[in-house]
Amino acid sequence: MSMAMAYQQKLAEKLTILNDRGRGVLLRMNYIKKTCLDPKLRPQYLTDKIMEASVKYINKKFPNIDFRGNSQQHLVGIQKQKSEVMTAMSSYYDSFIDVMEFRDHVYELLNTIDACQCFFNIAVNFDFTKNYLELIITYTSVIVMLSRVEDKKVLVGMYNCAHEMSNGSSDPAYPRLAQMFMEYEQPIKKLTEEFGPHTKVILSFPLLYSNLFSFLFVSYLLFSYLLFSSLHFSSPLFSSLFLFYFLLLSSPPLVPLPRMSMACEYLSLEVMERWILLGYLLCHSSLNTHQSSQELWKMALRSGLYLTVIRDETINIHKITEDYFDGLKGYSKRIADIKECREHVIVNSGAMHRERRGFLRNALKELVKVLEDEPGLLGPKVLFVFMALSFSRDEVLWLVRYSENIPKTKTPEDYVDSYMAELLFYMERLRSLMTKYSRVVQRYHVQYLAQFDALLLNDTMQNMYVCPEEESVLMTSFVSTLSALTIKQVENGEEFDFRALRLDWLRLQVWYFTYPINTLHLSHTVPCYQPALIQNGTLFPKQTICFYPRVFEKMFSQSSEEISMQRYLMSFPLVCSHFNQTVHQLCPEEKRSLRLCVTFLEEIAKQTSSVILEICAEQCNLNDQLLPKHCGQTISAARNKKQKKQMPKKGEVQREKPGAESQRKDRAIVTNMDKLHLTLTELCSSFGGSSDFTVFNHTVTPTEFLISQLETRLTKIIVRMAHYNQTTQEIGRPSDLLAGIRAYTASLHTLSRYLSLDVTRLVKNVLLQQTQPLDSYGGQTITTLYTNWYLEGLLRQASSNLIVHCPAMHCFVNQTIENEHSFKAEEYSDISEMQALAELIGPYGLKFLSENLMWHITSQVGELKKLVIENMDVLVQMRANFDKPEAMANLQKRLPAGENVLKRMTIIGVILSFRAMAQDTLEDVTLTVFELASAAGLTCDIDPALVTAIVSMRTDNSSIDEEYKLTCLLLVYIAVSLPILALDPNSYYSRHYGGHHNNIHCLATAVNQLSAAMFTAENKNIEQHLKEFLLVASSTLLQLGQNVDNRVDSKNRDSIYLLLHMIVEASPFLSQDMLESCFPYVLLRNAYREVYKAFIITLG
Repeated sequence: MSMAMAYQQKLAEKLTILNDRGRGVLLRMNYIKKTCLDPKLRPQYLTDKIMEASVKYINKKFPNIDFRGNSQQHLVGIQKQKSEVMTAMSSYYDSFIDVMEFRDHVYELLNTIDACQCFFNIAVNFDFTKNYLELIITYTSVIVMLSRVEDKKVLVGMYNCAHEMSNGSSDPAYPRLAQMFMEYEQPIKKLTEEFGPHTKVILSFPLLYSNLFSFLFVSYLLFSYLLFSSLHFSSPLFSSLFLFYFLLLSSPPLVPLPRMSMACEYLSLEVMERWILLGYLLCHSSLNTHQSSQELWKMALRSGLYLTVIRDETINIHKITEDYFDGLKGYSKRIADIKECREHVIVNSGAMHRERRGFLRNALKELVKVLEDEPGLLGPKVLFVFMALSFSRDEVLWLVRYSENIPKTKTPEDYVDSYMAELLFYMERLRSLMTKYSRVVQRYHVQYLAQFDALLLNDTMQNMYVCPEEESVLMTSFVSTLSALTIKQVENGEEFDFRALRLDWLRLQVWYFTYPINTLHLSHTVPCYQPALIQNGTLFPKQTICFYPRVFEKMFSQSSEEISMQRYLMSFPLVCSHFNQTVHQLCPEEKRSLRLCVTFLEEIAKQTSSVILEICAEQCNLNDQLLPKHCGQTISAARNKKQKKQMPKKGEVQREKPGAESQRKDRAIVTNMDKLHLTLTELCSSFGGSSDFTVFNHTVTPTEFLISQLETRLTKIIVRMAHYNQTTQEIGRPSDLLAGIRAYTASLHTLSRYLSLDVTRLVKNVLLQQTQPLDSYGGQTITTLYTNWYLEGLLRQASSNLIVHCPAMHCFVNQTIENEHSFKAEEYSDISEMQALAELIGPYGLKFLSENLMWHITSQVGELKKLVIENMDVLVQMRANFDKPEAMANLQKRLPAGENVLKRMTIIGVILSFRAMAQDTLEDVTLTVFELASAAGLTCDIDPALVTAIVSMRTDNSSIDEEYKLTCLLLVYIAVSLPILALDPNSYYSRHYGGHHNNIHCLATAVNQLSAAMFTAENKNIEQHLKEFLLVASSTLLQLGQNVDNRVDSKNRDSIYLLLHMIVEASPFLSQDMLESCFPYVLLRNAYREVYKAFIITLG
């Protein structure tokens, strides 16, 4: 047939379009199969009980489904929801229509190619031959996948039933579609019948590329044998076997190797095996007639048991071929060959591929090292990069494919590779080098195309005797396009689009299908600008790996167990960055998920954070040994060193001095810390490979996963380091926790030696969360723990007088009673501990603590107001007659619950005293801008937090005048109840404590701060009302001195006089002059003398 007819048939265009279309249809069939098998994705109408009868009926009667008579009762479900069924099944029906149309177009094109008597030779017209073979394999794969869709009859039948019920007639395409389903019940048998007329064409090209396949196949398979064999091979032979191992090549590094078929050099062996095995399965007659075909077929059979159909779908080519040949006459020898090849695969394949991967790891490693050192070699030697990636891709895909299809063998460990991370890492590294130095590759090949290929092609055109018009147009177009390429385009960052040139090149190959003319120089022209292959990822196995998530996760787990592989673990999430290339426009519904990438990154981050925090824990333990609390034994031993050393008791373990762990007699001894630091180095190396990458349009930053894991775990560790036990109300000292956090922080800062990580930001985020009641995950923080403990553990015992507030030492101390205490109050409330607490929980934490304290105060104030309301009449009279002793004595008898008032006021005073201690230490820790002064630790005459708490107690029914009256009477209530304190034996003043043994000295703080807050909230004069309180209190206490009742101890009476003086001293609104005007100073002087004299006598 003439070249003009080939041009008119547009074979090149049809091959290109049909191959792309066929892959889309194949993906649709795979998606439908997966959807129907997944219970979560399965179409609703296939699982609905209402449709159960219809589904069974359609499966039984397909394709002849009767819509009339008794059969209607089986289709009631479809009849009720016919429009919904049509809508739901239309996409599946259309997909099957696409298969039928694709089959028709393939038939038409194959018949046209047969009529044109096309010439195929993969070494001469590579693109034409490759596209033709791919079309056959794609069509075969589509039919195989169609036969695997078990519910196809139901899907098509339900749609047609709904269509018949809605429109009164079946869909026009239904008869042919149903017929196709019936024909392909046995797909292989039907396919072999269909390809009978094309046997001559199909069997013509394998013989033409058999030498090429044999060379690549043998050279690629025998390298493990060469590595361990005692035979000595010559250098040229070894070089020809390992072309990409170009360190052994003798040619100059900047001279490209002239190859007749460059594209064949990195052609996938898996693809070639699929061409051969499926081709000979469809056209098997030559296996009994041509020895060369038989040898090529057996060679391919020995390579493996399974072939990839699409994604994770495979076929056991040995079993399928044997089953099919078993039904044919004259193929008994071929069946024996299949069994022999299967046995060979089972015995040798695993070990052979294991050795291949081992060789490839070392070869790619050296290749990467050379190209990193001399990136300029990427230009002339880019072919070796393609070959290395192609061979590695085949090995990765082989292991992925067989990990879920392990044959019964004595060595299943051959199908497990814990070093896969290294191979993937160097494959990814080669890709990144090609991307990084793409300008280098482009500059070289742009010059090569413009200054060599274009000139050579032009000379060839000039020497041609006859040049048809179509060829002349293409040749001229080639020359003009290639000659127009300049280095400036590369420097300006222009993108090169050679799609039109590639299509013209394919057209030229199709036109010269009858004889190979002028292909010598063009055969390496097109691959010369193949750097675009790196961009579209055709040389990487990532697209297939994403459909084997279990296998991929298993490989990751195996690699993570090897310490030497931990530095390469980042290659697994980097592989996920190529998953977006798997999407096809005909099947956009395919699942896109970041789950696999996130799983790998989280696992790497978990391993790294575990090692880091384990190192931090060890450092924290070492730091704990240096704390002052552990130096008692050392000091004791130093003081008694002149004495004879006592022998340790039997069974007693001597405590080692800090630093003993660093003494090592032999450096070969590996400690646990050495192992941890080695592991940390390996894991941190994996993070240095890529700062960020993109997966499905999401930018992923690996170090952020590490920061997130460290933040989560460090938050939990800090809470655990507090050692809080809610049952026993035990907790660690704030200073110990602070020392531990500082040790962790110092160890975490060493992480910056390995990674570019903002450790300061990490620690600040964690500690900032600890200043809040709950962390970002809703868990309790040390702010909550310490707030609860100080309220329930310390202040509750202080309210019961088991713990005493000690103003002299600025802390709380335990009462000297027989009961054993679970903790020493001074160890949790002295200045250093309160400073540590303030540094731990910060201003925000102290604000939360203050809010909880205010809640307890307001609850006490509420109870006090109730007492005032109950005794309001008596208090009003006492306020008016406070200067009349007789009247006051009578009214005093009518006033109950004075002890209750003073007890509650004492509790308020204790709480306010503790709050003042916490606020004082905050100023030493941080001094921020004015936040109502108190948040920064500054003292205020009027406590703003207490004012806010008092205001919040108001209700809609209460008025300011009523609240003001209650406040005034409360002060009267307190003042007239002070003499009752003298009856308590614990009301004596202690010079050592600087206060009273029953915490009544806290009344000074409570009276001053509570009255100031309450009168401020009511907008009244504070000083005026405190003077009134001072007058009433002085009057009642003076009457105490005149009391001759023996129940009142003089020591207690003097201590109560000092309480009045404390109230004045603690008040910013009262003065000593005011006190002397209503209370004789001589009484205070005598009281101080008596109290201090008693103290001296006691000490005496």
